[in-house]
Amino acid sequence: MGTSALWRGSLATRLRIATGLILFAYAFFHFVNIGLGLISPVWMAAFQDARQVITRSLPGSILLYGALLIHAGLALTGLARRRSLRMRQAEAIQLGLGLLIPLQLIAHLVHTRYAHEVYGVQDEMSYLIILMWPNISIWQQSGLLLVVWIHGCIGLHFWLRLTSWWRAWVPWMIGMAVLVPAFALAGLLTEGRRMFAIFTDDAQRPGYMEAFNWPDTETFVALFAVKDRGLALFWGLLALAAAIHLGRKLMRRRNAVRIRYVDGPEIVSERGLTLLQMSRSHGVPHTALCGGKGRCTTCRVVIEEGADLLHPPLEVELRSLRAVGAPPNTRLACQIRPTDPATVFRVFRPEGGRSRAHASQGQERQLAVLFLDMRGFTARTTGQLPYDVVFLLNRFFDAIVPSVVGAGGTVDKYLGDGFLAVFEARDAQTSARAGIEAARSIGAALHVFNRTLAAEGTPPVRIGMGLHLGNLVLGEIGAAGHAPRTIIGDTVNAASRLEAETKALGVELLISHAVLEAAGVETDGLELREFTLRGVPQPVSALAVTAAATLSLGQPSGEQRSD
Repeated sequence: MGTSALWRGSLATRLRIATGLILFAYAFFHFVNIGLGLISPVWMAAFQDARQVITRSLPGSILLYGALLIHAGLALTGLARRRSLRMRQAEAIQLGLGLLIPLQLIAHLVHTRYAHEVYGVQDEMSYLIILMWPNISIWQQSGLLLVVWIHGCIGLHFWLRLTSWWRAWVPWMIGMAVLVPAFALAGLLTEGRRMFAIFTDDAQRPGYMEAFNWPDTETFVALFAVKDRGLALFWGLLALAAAIHLGRKLMRRRNAVRIRYVDGPEIVSERGLTLLQMSRSHGVPHTALCGGKGRCTTCRVVIEEGADLLHPPLEVELRSLRAVGAPPNTRLACQIRPTDPATVFRVFRPEGGRSRAHASQGQERQLAVLFLDMRGFTARTTGQLPYDVVFLLNRFFDAIVPSVVGAGGTVDKYLGDGFLAVFEARDAQTSARAGIEAARSIGAALHVFNRTLAAEGTPPVRIGMGLHLGNLVLGEIGAAGHAPRTIIGDTVNAASRLEAETKALGVELLISHAVLEAAGVETDGLELREFTLRGVPQPVSALAVTAAATLSLGQPSGEQRSD
């Protein structure tokens, strides 16, 4: 995913991301500032002065406090507009932490910026630390530090997790996520002990209190009153958001539809949702391997009552139902939006028998696959003893399979004298490049292997390979507990058919245009051939490579041929 893709979404989503990044950056430098107390109080004070040149300027104040208000406002608005409070655990934790932040942040803002602007308090970091040190406030503010940081880290992860580079950086980011608050806490404790020692010295305390313009009793009373009003305002806004949420929920229930599941519960859900969404929002188990995208039929239901009141199926649903020969009253739960009462029977029940994770049942990816077959295997091994055949195959695989593994691929299954390999990677480009590199490396390894066979007086081995890229489903196929992980899909069939075409052409490899395009190879000057493959709905264009060892990813030109 590119940088521009990170900013896609509604205006509210983009605002939430932008304001969150501003607040996260402020928190990061604030924590570093506190951590410098571990090294030197002079460094701590100097860093704070440098920060405040920005944060207490007019543009900086507008940016910072505007981001704070907008981010908090979007959070409360989002809470009020949620259809359901059901959410993933990580999302619930982030929301809960976000709601905890104002409980301590309001007090922090009152005793820093507000006290400085209204009462002239010199709110240096040392002043804030000693102000809190003798009581529970120091632990409350330390808790605030951790809450803010964890909330921000979860939000950052949610934002970046779909990028191609984030997974590789996660271990480093985890280390940073632990280091920053630990550094800040160490600085807090070090400076707290230093300032406590100073304030217990009757000779030094008055000078520091004068330098800080320490608030008198009346000032503290006024500050606590402002803090209480701020907390009351926050609780009021939170109550308003909760009231709006409940009001919207009650209104939706008045405009709800009743669904009864055969051998299951009866639910009342709001109109406008798909049946699959209704099932999930009410905790009703409902199989949907493709995630509710209409790419499979595992969520299908038989409508026992109310089928005539449903909207007619669209072409995508009709095509899927025809493919499995479904009866007329069968529909896909991910495609229908009931507006009237209905009784439905779930064809596939997720409970009953051993449960499987979604990823084990099927995960769709766009990857490159390589189909390889040894030429003339039957004629070569006719009359040989079975052990000699096994010995030859194992030597052959020992010679070439490391080329697949070395390029980042895995052998999905062995097929007698050949195999099917898949190149799982973070994106299609990386997978395609890995497949091309594996094909080239296999050609080179085969060349070395055939030299060994020649020295033994054995005829050389010839191979054919088909390399293709497209959508695959990876999952466990077989009885629960005895199901190996494998891949299926039209892409596998196309790769197999391409491999078969290499025999008639007398070449070692056919690379589909889809692989070359995904890998970023310029194809304008290449002699691509178009193949009509049995069982493949659309013609496939591919590059013929006579000797795979001569394949060059950088600048392939014309048909690749050996020297």
